Amino acid sequence: MLAETICSAVSVAGLGIAAVTAYRKRFLAATRIAAYALVPVALVMTGFVEWVSGMVFDPTVWAGFGLLGLSWLLFMTTRAVERRGLPASGEPQKPAKKVKGSPAAGAVAPAASAPSLGTARSGSQTQPAAPAEDFSDIEAILKKHGI
Repeated sequence: MLAETICSAVSVAGLGIAAVTAYRKRFLAATRIAAYALVPVALVMTGFVEWVSGMVFDPTVWAGFGLLGLSWLLFMTTRAVERRGLPASGEPQKPAKKVKGSPAAGAVAPAASAPSLGTARSGSQTQPAAPAEDFSDIEAILKKHGI
């Protein structure tokens, strides 16, 4: 009963503000204010306010929210433990040592990343590129800009 009265009073006050705004020739703003002012009365008429007020003052509902919070806390705790790598039994897990040459260190074999150009000719072998490259054009650009 009290919630319905408060919602009605808020709507009447909002419609009054909308009327004053329309009197000042701001019709778009007045229409928007009137739309917001009608929402509380609409919520009362649909029964939403009665449902919410019945839910808020019911201790069983609050116990249900408490159980939801507890279940969420337990779920997040198990996820945190799972991410740290501890088994569910509580025994600490031995961390696996990573060896540089082991298959776990690299997912792809080094030769697998080289492009395949078909069958290699037996007589000719490709020479690796020379380590010293010519940077003269880059040096000329840097000198041009004063770097």
